[in-house]
Amino acid sequence: MRFDRRSGVFLHVTSLPGRHGIGDLGDGAVDFLEFLDRADQSLWQVCPLGPTTAAAGHSPYQTLSGFAGEPLLIDLDDLGDRGYLDDGELEPPAGVSATETAYDAVREFKRDRLRTAFERFRDHPADGDRNAFETFRERESDWLADYTLFAALRERHDGAAWTDWPAPVRRRDPEALADAREELATEVEFRAFCQWLFDEQWRRLREAAHDRGIEIVGDLPIYVAFDSADVWAAPEAFLLDDDGTPSAVAGVPPNPGDDGQRWGNPLYDWDRLADRGYDWWLGRLRRLFDLVDVTRIDHFKGFDEFWAIPADADDPAAGEWRDGPGADFFQTVERELGDLPFLAEDLGFLDQSTVALRDRFGFPGMRVPQYADWCTEGDRYQPMHYPADSVGYTSTHDTDTFAGYYADLPGDQRDCLHYNLGSDGEEVTWDVIEAVWNSEAGLAITTVQDLLGLGSEARFNTPGTAEGNWRWRVTAEQLDGAVADRLARITDATLR
Repeated sequence: MRFDRRSGVFLHVTSLPGRHGIGDLGDGAVDFLEFLDRADQSLWQVCPLGPTTAAAGHSPYQTLSGFAGEPLLIDLDDLGDRGYLDDGELEPPAGVSATETAYDAVREFKRDRLRTAFERFRDHPADGDRNAFETFRERESDWLADYTLFAALRERHDGAAWTDWPAPVRRRDPEALADAREELATEVEFRAFCQWLFDEQWRRLREAAHDRGIEIVGDLPIYVAFDSADVWAAPEAFLLDDDGTPSAVAGVPPNPGDDGQRWGNPLYDWDRLADRGYDWWLGRLRRLFDLVDVTRIDHFKGFDEFWAIPADADDPAAGEWRDGPGADFFQTVERELGDLPFLAEDLGFLDQSTVALRDRFGFPGMRVPQYADWCTEGDRYQPMHYPADSVGYTSTHDTDTFAGYYADLPGDQRDCLHYNLGSDGEEVTWDVIEAVWNSEAGLAITTVQDLLGLGSEARFNTPGTAEGNWRWRVTAEQLDGAVADRLARITDATLR
C-alpha cells in the first residue's frame, strides 16, 4: 500500500462558494480548506483542472488541453488587489446563482475582465509581476507555447475545431506557424497571462493546503479530446490517418444490460510512444505532478488493454480489445519521475490482467458502495469487505449522491443495506460514511453532497448525458462547523 490510512472529501473547484458565479481559487477555496482542517481531513479530491468548452458540455474530462488550467477558475478579487481591476469591475455578474454555475454568463464575464486586467498588466505591471510572468513562460514553454498559439488560433477562427482551420496551420507548417505567432502575438501573450495567473493562484492554494496538512488529489483522464492543443501539437502521439483524423476512437464494449459507449476520443499510438520513451506522457505527468500530490487514473484498464472502435462505426460493439503499454509504461514513468502517487479507477471490466497490473505497482483500486449487492454475502463493494489496498468512496462525481441512490433502492436491497450497515435509514448518508471510514480501505473519501445528506438534485454528473452536468455548487453557509466536527469525530474514532 502506497498510502497511510487517511481520509478526505471530494469537491471540484467549480463547486466552491464564490461571488462571481463559479467556484474559483480565491477566498471560497481557502474557506473550504478551513472546513477540511476542522473536519480533520488530509485529502481534497478534485476533477481535472483543464479549460472546458460549451461544445463538450463544460466537462472537465473533455478539455482543450491536458496541461493548461481553466481560466474560469482564476480569482478576480486577487486581480483587484493587484490594481488590475477596479471595484466596479469586481461586482458579481447579474443573474448568477450561488448554488449553480452559469457557465455561459460566467465565461463572458470573466473573459472581459481578464482582458482588461491583461491590458493594465501590460501598461503598468505590479511589482515583480512582469519578471514572474516571463519566468513562468520560460519554465513552462514545452507545453505553453503550443497551447497559447492553439488558443489564439481558435479565437481567430471563431471557436472552430482545429480540423476546420486553413491547411497550413492545421498541418503545422513551420512557416505558417511562425507567421501566426507573429500576427497573433498579443493574443498569445494574453493566453499565457491567463495561464500564469491560474498557475500562480493554484500554487498559492496548494501551499495553503499543505500548511494545514492537506494534500490535493488530482484526476488524470487517460484520453484527451480530439479538438485539443494536445492532438494538434503532438499528432505523432495518436493513431491518426494521413488527413489528421482518428483511425479508431475510444469507448467501452457492451455490458449485459447496456449497449456500450463510444466516447470518440483519439487513441494513442502506444508503439510509437514506447519507441520515444513515452515522451509526451512524461511531459503530461510532469506537469500534473507539479500541481497535485496524488493522482486518480481515470479508466485505468486502458493502460492494460483498450477498446478500439473504428472511427466510421457508430456502434461500440464494432470495436476490439487491443493491448495497452502495460508495465513498461509505469516502469518508465517511475524511472524518470520517481514515486508513482496513483489511485486506479478500476470500476467495470475488471479482469485478472488489469488487477495484476494494478497490484504489481501497488496502486489502490476504487470501491463504491453504490455498486454493491447488499443481499449477497461477501460482495466486494460492501464497505466491510474493502481491503487495505483500496480507496473507499461513499459516492463519486459520476454516481448519484448516496441519498439519491438510497431513495431508488428496491425494498429488499434497502433492508439488506440496513442490516449490513446497522442503519435504520434515518441518517443513512452518515451511516455509510462511518462504514467506509471504519473499513480496512487505506483511503476513505466522501463528497460534500453526502456530508450534507443531499439527494439526486445535487448530483454532479450523469455519464452519457450532455446537459445539466458539472453545475452544482455548495454555499458558504452549508459548510457548517457542526458538519465538520461530526466528520472529525468519526475520523478520530477510525484512526484516519
